[in-house]
Amino acid sequence: MKKLKVKHNFRKFFTAFNITPQIRFNEFNSFPLFLNKLLKTLNFLHVFKFMNPFESILLNPMESNTTYSLEEVTDIGPLDYVKSPARIAIYDDLLSSPKIVDVEPNFTREFLGELASSIHREAKDAGGSIPYSVIMQVSENFIHARFTEMVVSIFDDGNTIRFTDQGPGIADKEKSQLPGYSSATQEMKQYINGVGSGLPIVKEYLEMKNGRIQIEDNLDTGAVVTISLSENKPKVSIESPAMEASSSGSLGIEMILPMLTKRAKEFLPLFKTNSIWGVKDLYTTTNIPSGSMYNELKKLRDLGVVTQVGKKYTLTPLGEQIVRQL
Repeated sequence: MKKLKVKHNFRKFFTAFNITPQIRFNEFNSFPLFLNKLLKTLNFLHVFKFMNPFESILLNPMESNTTYSLEEVTDIGPLDYVKSPARIAIYDDLLSSPKIVDVEPNFTREFLGELASSIHREAKDAGGSIPYSVIMQVSENFIHARFTEMVVSIFDDGNTIRFTDQGPGIADKEKSQLPGYSSATQEMKQYINGVGSGLPIVKEYLEMKNGRIQIEDNLDTGAVVTISLSENKPKVSIESPAMEASSSGSLGIEMILPMLTKRAKEFLPLFKTNSIWGVKDLYTTTNIPSGSMYNELKKLRDLGVVTQVGKKYTLTPLGEQIVRQL
């Protein structure tokens, strides 16, 4: 049987192999979507036998020696289909193993939609309030890594989400958060806007909602994008003169540094590696008794060094300056 390359020529393709599918062609915008629906409808029986969606299709079972690659019968490019699953890890706390949810390979547009929906659903079920649109913008960033080794971690009752990959990484992390800077290719622009607006929109929204975005390098290669959100304003104890002085700007770094205890100086640098910590997490890492840790964090909160996000703590801008000097 002669190999046949077809690009969106539906009738020629199916006539060549005497296939009469019970699906109307004009219900679908493109051949890949049509093929995907057809395969599901036929349940992979008799007509097609998939070894791997991107490796081969065996057409016409009577001629078992003839194998056709997917690229030979469609015009699917390397970014049109996500070949690797994405893994979502949902943490109740850092003392136990996370719940794992996998988003299976699919055509790119469907994959991105399912990934963002799954992350949003799991984060919301955990009590988070990060909107779907923000999650979708960051999820789309995986296309720059060509969907390589995607892992999404959900912490802090759903209010902190970390996206990691093992792609080429983000060289200029500051410019990536400014409008107009983009490394998107024409191929990528079939699925994302590609105008450098995604991360800047996320940054603007989170800052407006008392949240933050942090971009880092992964351990070996790739990028780590962490977004966190707290719609509640930082808790301020009006009974604390120190906090009142800090909020008014009269208590500066030079005054706070000598007031820090040895224990505080021991665990505050941990906020460089993880932006949000709970009492139990810090106790497990430092072996400082949880009661003592709670008291230390309360003092730091009153000084304006940390602020409470739900049941956990993160550095204030003042706290970030102090940690840099430790």
